[in-house]
Amino acid sequence: MSTRAAGPVPDVFDPRRYATGVPYDAYRVLRDEHPVAWQEEPEVLGWPAGPGFWAVTRHADVVRVLKDSASYSSHLGATQIRDPDPEDLPFIRRMMLNQDPPGHGRLRRLVSRAFTPGRIERFAAVARERARTLLAAALERAARGDGTLDLVAAVTDEYALLNLTDLLGVPEQDRGLLLRWTQRVIGYQDPDEAGPPVLDESGKPLNPRSPAMLRDMFDYAHQLAAHKRRHPGDDVMTALAHEDELSAPELEMFFFLLTVAGNDTVRSAAPGGLLALAGHPASYDLLRTGKAELGPAVEELLRWHPPVLTFRRTAARDTELAGRRIPAGDKVVVFHAAANRDERVFADPDRLDLARSPNPHVSFGDGPHVCLGAHFARLQLRLLYEEVPRALPGLRLAGPAERLVSNFINGIKSLPVRAG
Repeated sequence: MSTRAAGPVPDVFDPRRYATGVPYDAYRVLRDEHPVAWQEEPEVLGWPAGPGFWAVTRHADVVRVLKDSASYSSHLGATQIRDPDPEDLPFIRRMMLNQDPPGHGRLRRLVSRAFTPGRIERFAAVARERARTLLAAALERAARGDGTLDLVAAVTDEYALLNLTDLLGVPEQDRGLLLRWTQRVIGYQDPDEAGPPVLDESGKPLNPRSPAMLRDMFDYAHQLAAHKRRHPGDDVMTALAHEDELSAPELEMFFFLLTVAGNDTVRSAAPGGLLALAGHPASYDLLRTGKAELGPAVEELLRWHPPVLTFRRTAARDTELAGRRIPAGDKVVVFHAAANRDERVFADPDRLDLARSPNPHVSFGDGPHVCLGAHFARLQLRLLYEEVPRALPGLRLAGPAERLVSNFINGIKSLPVRAG
């Protein structure tokens, strides 16, 4: 039995809480009073109850967990709060995200050969033109209608998806598949995104990362790899298809990881950054007039709206964190958004400061699992945050943003703004 924190502890597990905004007030209570706090894991939205977990909310403790893979394992129980079905766990562990060193390092080195900065930089001109084209088309439609547009539906979803499919080398006619797979896997807690849960023969919801739910994606990965062997291009899937050290199951898992994580990182961060700027018109004006440097601005918007809210580890041995005893086998969940507002690290953390420096946010993680595609994500965000102010001199909300029901992804489903 785990030793639990005394006194009232805010619930930061329920994914429905996040549909109304990230619970920063609750995070502050946890950081100040219960920095490593036990959270119950009841049945929610048709998903069965779990054993509970430790919520880690201070920046220093989050970084410690992410860096110490010997004590806090990605492999033992994978990296999502919900426990996978025990029968699925060996399958899920094939993914680089769910491995520990040294096996993790081998896979990361293999994919890094394909995910080179030079290859990514060559997409910059295409991505910039894509942002301009999407914004121009959205503004034209808004002018013919009521003068409003949804930046998510009209711009950021397509921008993130098409940039990723270019990098991967996915044919144009297949690109919609990647968005549907992302919605199914990432948005599984939100009925609008994933639809009702798919049930197994016993009536239990199937995990969206189970072999049964991913079979169509994996079949496509092999078809695409075979195509790239016959018709190579300057893209990541061509590089992976010709990587002799990569097994067939590893190829499947890389395609899954790049498709889902590669798409949803920018798909979540881009509208989140624009929502922050809409709420801070003085900051938006600094960006529009070139008085704010884009590099630091991108980092601050990532701190303000991290695309990923949480990641799970499992205690590999009895350990202690912030004075709490954590038995081996307990789930330990780091809260990126809470760490990014830690007053112990960030001066005035609830103020948006586009010139903030230093800015050691953990929006792309830390340690051995730091986001492999962070350079690609930053490039896309920088280009988008250059082009939006040129197209929209004023960024004014036309209604409330609609948020994803999720305790994992900090998603924005709709961001209505006025075109004029």
